[in-house]
Parts: sequence; C-alpha cells; structure tokens
Amino acid sequence: MLEQPRAPVRLFSTLAVMGLLQEMLPGLEAEIGQPIAADFAPTAALLRRIEAGEAADLAILTAEAVEALMTEGRLLPGSRRDLCISLIGMAVRAGAPRPDIATPEACRATLLSARSIAYSRAGASGIFFAGLIKRLGIAEAVNAKATVIPQGLTAELAALGEAEIAIQQVSELMAVPDIEIVGPLPEALNTRAVFSAALFTAEAGGLLDAIARAATPERLRAKGLLAA
Repeated sequence: MLEQPRAPVRLFSTLAVMGLLQEMLPGLEAEIGQPIAADFAPTAALLRRIEAGEAADLAILTAEAVEALMTEGRLLPGSRRDLCISLIGMAVRAGAPRPDIATPEACRATLLSARSIAYSRAGASGIFFAGLIKRLGIAEAVNAKATVIPQGLTAELAALGEAEIAIQQVSELMAVPDIEIVGPLPEALNTRAVFSAALFTAEAGGLLDAIARAATPERLRAKGLLAA
C-alpha cells in the first residue's frame, strides 16, 4: 500500500522574514519530511486573522505580537523562539542617485527633499515610520507626497519608478529586484524589531527547531537581518 502524503504544516509569517523563509523552505521540507504551506502577510494583518479565529501550526511575528498571543492562549506558552532582528531602511531604484542618510539631520533633509516616498500602512515599519515623521515634525510634508500602501513591499514602487525612495524593513526591501539599498536609517531614528516564532500546536515543534537551526548568522546577514 502506498504511503499517504502527510498534510502540510501551516505557517503564518510576517513579511520581514519572507525572503529568508522562501530560500529555506525546500531544505526545511526535506528535513521534516512534510510539505510547508507558508502564508506571508504583515504582522498586523495576521493578528487580525488570528484574533478572528484563524489558526495555523506555527507563527513568525514580532516578539510583542507573539507574547500577546501567548497571553491570550492562542499560542503555546513557553514556545517562543527569537529568530532575528530587523532594522528599517531606505531603498531607491537601481542606478538612481543614493541620498544622504548618514546622520539624523541628513536623513530628515532627504525625506523633505524627496519628490515621492513609499511606506506601508499595516507593517511594523510603516507604523513606526508614521510615528517617526510626526516626531520629526515633517509628517504633513512627507505625507503630502507619500504613497502609503495598505500592505506589501514598498520597494516595488521604487523599482517601477513610482516612488523616489521606499521605506521598509531592510529585509523586505531586499526581497525586491531592481532596487538598491541606501542603508538602514540612522540609529537615532531607527528601531530594532525582534521577530519570533511560536507554536499553535506542539506537533509543529520539529519545524520550529529546523527553522532555528537553519537561520544561521551568515544566512540572516545575507537577507538583511541580524541574529537575535
């Protein structure tokens, strides 16, 4: 009798680690002997779905979101595993001039002088950036020329020439071809987002272990991420 194929392990993941996971998926599936059905979306969008009753086997979200879901009993207590740290950065279309963001003052001037800017509404980076430009006193000026996408990859607009600069997690910017990373925002204007994995079901523990082993410091750096 032929062995029945095993059902896929369902994974909810934030966009910040999409490039990393897409590269690792074939190896992960081979290691656990099971297909993986990965669903990528901003943390805020995944949280709305989870709070509406949707579930998976494993989730990778911001550390704060994972802690909140464990407190609510939606994720298994004690299953959190910090995977990586991400910084917010800036990208431009490949071949375009690279603006100066070396200092907070230079970065502020670049945001004011840019003809168009793209950032996201739902992602952790977009929420932070909206607060940042408000703190810098330039929210009105920036938003007057900004395209704020509901969710997705802002660098796609830069690649198409529809935005002069794109703001998002460096790892998300790197997932888009035909762009160049200017760099992370200056440390004084940036934030370090920790992304963590946790379990809906204990049966997915093997996949969580495999992801943690595969996310080596070298592989993380290649995708614009830092080791947690």
